[in-house]
Amino acid sequence: GGPSSGPAQSPSNPCMVVFPPCMSEADRYSLEALRSIHQMMDDDQDGGIEVEESVEFIIEDMKQQQTNKHNHLHREDQHITVEELWRGWKSSEVHNWTQEDVLRWLKEFVELPQYERNFKDFKVNGNTLPRIAANEPSFLSMQLRVQDQRDKQKLNIKALDVVLFGPPTRPPHNYMKDLLLIVSVVMGVGGCWFAQVQNKTSKVHISKMMKDLESLQRAEQSLIDLQEQLERAQEEKRNVAEEKQNLEEKMRDEIMGAQEEAYRLHELRQGAVCELSRLRYAEEELEQVRGALKQAEKDMQASWTFSEALQLWLQLTHEVEVQYYNVKKQSAELQLATAKEEAERIKKKRSSLLGTLHVAHSSSLDQVDHKILTAKNALSEVTACLRERLHRWQKIELLCGFPVIRNPGLANLTAQLYSDSVSLGLPRVPQASCSCHSSIHGSIEDLFEESAPPFLPQNGFSTHHYLSFQFLLDRDSQERFSDSECIAAPPHKQLFQSSTPDVTARKLYLDETELHRDEVAKSLNKESEAVVES
Repeated sequence: GGPSSGPAQSPSNPCMVVFPPCMSEADRYSLEALRSIHQMMDDDQDGGIEVEESVEFIIEDMKQQQTNKHNHLHREDQHITVEELWRGWKSSEVHNWTQEDVLRWLKEFVELPQYERNFKDFKVNGNTLPRIAANEPSFLSMQLRVQDQRDKQKLNIKALDVVLFGPPTRPPHNYMKDLLLIVSVVMGVGGCWFAQVQNKTSKVHISKMMKDLESLQRAEQSLIDLQEQLERAQEEKRNVAEEKQNLEEKMRDEIMGAQEEAYRLHELRQGAVCELSRLRYAEEELEQVRGALKQAEKDMQASWTFSEALQLWLQLTHEVEVQYYNVKKQSAELQLATAKEEAERIKKKRSSLLGTLHVAHSSSLDQVDHKILTAKNALSEVTACLRERLHRWQKIELLCGFPVIRNPGLANLTAQLYSDSVSLGLPRVPQASCSCHSSIHGSIEDLFEESAPPFLPQNGFSTHHYLSFQFLLDRDSQERFSDSECIAAPPHKQLFQSSTPDVTARKLYLDETELHRDEVAKSLNKESEAVVES
């Protein structure tokens, strides 16, 4: 730098050494602050600030990367002394700042408006800024009452900037940034609006889907309730069948008791000496037989009997229908499970904004709605089919008077009916596997096309029972006729004539009774085995 142009003055007064000289107390404080700043920047202490020292001070102490700032400080001078620094400061625009300019700088550039009151109280102007730039602890803490170290550092750096490099300059306004900001704001607002609309739409779709899902769950619960009702009805049917079996056993016991009483009276009549006693015993026996016969006729009229073959064919029809119903039910349950999985997947996607937008734009909601409606219709159809089947077979059982729903199973029924068809002389039907529905269906259609075979008489008792009672009536009428002849005949003829038919009749009666007992025992054994198998 050039030599000092000021007049030589006494070193005891530093204000008079520099030019222009210090004219006030504020100038003296400013000069001392500038000396302190010059000393901080002059690393080699040669009395001048070089360009390298300025750049190093800007980067390391002021924490700035704008290295071209040193051009404002040095200009053409590569070696700045304290006096040159003082002259530059005195001619600076910042030196002439008023109190309002400093307050505006404090608020807009330093961004510490909380100290505005302190600056006003101390009447800080442009000539006071070197003291802030020199970071005088007493001045900042005591006079300006700045206690925060971060605020002190910020004030120090900003003050150094304006004291050394002049007033701060605002960067040129970038209209492109404003345009990009406006476009970004518009896009953000539009995106938020679009997301809100899509969110509402997806909520409407999802609420509709949830309603359909709830309706589907109610239909599923209705099907479960109907199945429970079917199980209860089947349990009641089993109880009724057991009661009916007990009643039939009781009726058989009563008939057996009546026959035993008739046999006992017959024995008494055979062993009676007096013909009048024989006649009285015969009349009592006849009354017993007539009563038993009337009771049997009433029982036959009261209970409609059925053909065992008809029951088997109806049971086979019911089992085939149950197989097709189970296929439809499994298909409906599979559709229901698929619809539930899709609904759960949509619920999980709703948890995020991107998932909601994806769900709203994709066709998954419509597909899930379609699957739910399809599953609901299938479940409703299965439920209606179950109701109709239950009602129809209950009516059939009520009209026929025998169990159809409760049966030994499709395999046993198929084997038994095919074997019965062969034993009755029907054309042989090709046997098919019970697991193949089409083969069973074809076999059943072939059997329906054939003519019905003749079956045994359909009554409550066997033909042998009826012949047994008819034989007793005929025998009693013959015995009455023989008794009347015995009364008119001599005693020896009477004994002679009554001996042969009585022995023959008694033998036939005993044979018929034993045969009847064997048949009843066999029928009871067959029924008990059927109950155990079922």
